[in-house]
Amino acid sequence: MFAASVSRPPRVLLALTLSALGATALCRSSVANAYQATTVANPGKIVGTITYAGTPPKPLPLEVSKDRDVCGAHPLFDQSLIVGKNGGIANAVVSLPDIAKGKPLALKPVTFDQKGCEYIPHVAAFPAGDEVDVINSDNILHNIHSESTLNPVIDVAQPGFKKVIKLKVEKPEVIKIGCDAHNWMEGWWYVTANPYYAVSGADGHYEVSDVPPGTYQIEVWQEKLGTRTRRVTVAPGQTVTVDFTMAPASR
Repeated sequence: MFAASVSRPPRVLLALTLSALGATALCRSSVANAYQATTVANPGKIVGTITYAGTPPKPLPLEVSKDRDVCGAHPLFDQSLIVGKNGGIANAVVSLPDIAKGKPLALKPVTFDQKGCEYIPHVAAFPAGDEVDVINSDNILHNIHSESTLNPVIDVAQPGFKKVIKLKVEKPEVIKIGCDAHNWMEGWWYVTANPYYAVSGADGHYEVSDVPPGTYQIEVWQEKLGTRTRRVTVAPGQTVTVDFTMAPASR
């Protein structure tokens, strides 16, 4: 059996701290507003795995205090740190924040579903200027509320009959998303300045493709473990492996 229900820290304080850190990381470079699409000759690829150092934490169940017929249809667990059997960390975002030009942004709507009173996906990564289709699959009242720093705050009620709300985020930023109707619901939008990013899968693996040859800073962000950075050189037509190991910050 899992441990007792987890008590969340104050959402606003935590989100403001992490959003501010994410906003700083994403916008510290002048490329945030100057990315240029161009033809990439002989591109390379960056692949790797993000793993957890130490004993993986056990999933903690969340307390469902409202709309139990819908939200309690199956057990809900804290998704702020998901570690697979092989130690791979899911839902970490890998990006190249200082890349100035490369493949086109290729904007397309991002799906962010409210299903079973949790967000699917838990972490959505997309370029600034993209549109987010916020879906209500639960047929009950949700209220999507963003805790952002650089973008206007979103605070929109979404009744069950309003299946889709279309929203656009214009500036690069890490944004925490919550539901005022169900306080255990938490998710993230990682809004980038360029198209070079990836979200790690259940096994912790990621892949960033069509990278112009050159040397870049590569960054991994995870909502509980923070940010790690390294330098990586991508040779023409080559695949380079960059693995990360993450652990909680020492106190």
